[in-house]
Amino acid sequence: MDKWAELRTAYQVAKLGTVSAAAGALGFHRATVNRHIDILETELGAPVFIRHARGYTLTELGQDVLRVAQKAEELTEDLAGRARGVTTKLEGEIKVTVLPPFLKMLMDPIAHFRCGNPSCQVTIIASEELARLEYGEAHVALRVGQKPDQADYVVTPYGAIGLNLYAHDSYVARKGLPRAAGDLVEHEFAICLEQQAPLPFTPWVAENVTPSQVALASSHPAAITEAVMAGLGLGFLNDLDVAGRTDLHTVLPKNDTWSIPLWLVTHVDLHRTAKVQAMLACLKQNVPLT
Repeated sequence: MDKWAELRTAYQVAKLGTVSAAAGALGFHRATVNRHIDILETELGAPVFIRHARGYTLTELGQDVLRVAQKAEELTEDLAGRARGVTTKLEGEIKVTVLPPFLKMLMDPIAHFRCGNPSCQVTIIASEELARLEYGEAHVALRVGQKPDQADYVVTPYGAIGLNLYAHDSYVARKGLPRAAGDLVEHEFAICLEQQAPLPFTPWVAENVTPSQVALASSHPAAITEAVMAGLGLGFLNDLDVAGRTDLHTVLPKNDTWSIPLWLVTHVDLHRTAKVQAMLACLKQNVPLT
């Protein structure tokens, strides 16, 4: 498709919401904006927008067009910056996605990034749903567990998070601290319910914890963390949860097989852009755990 001018026009309409606003931003007449949209929709063979009294709303196809246009704009801006010797400051939004339990890992690197790039707005997408980088839903992803294998992803190792079974002071005061594996039969647990991706300690729990020992179960790791901190039972916590705390006690010997690998992931189309490279550099300078 060679309708780049029309694609740029549609992007401005989608971003600004009305034909008038897009015409003002582009320096076009309203009729030119409407003509560009008509040409683009004819080329694609389907509507890009739903017209209504309050403006224009993207169709499903329009959402795809918007993502393509966003990538094109970012790549064009990055190319222009390189042509000028990359002397201009970085601006605009950069989106980073991460699972909620690992949010705290990103705060120091993002603070460092913001100090060097105050005109960049960082948007964090903290969700159990994995953002689709190929659709422009995020620029950088911190992924956990198995290495992502999508063909268009650039994947870099980012250390690992260790896990172990812990007891809080309040639990120890109530039930004591197990001194050996055989002592665990008298203890209570806060456990994670089965998830899509099995956790590394899941086989151990299946072999050593009976249903009658479960004080609390949840599919959300944050609930387990809070339960352990409240002294409800023994529970598996990660290194981030226990860092700097003196009120938690390790129950089992360190087990290297219970660590979870971390990965920094970008899409190949935007991997080399200045904004993404600046964020990756800050993240790599602040690898929290290995």
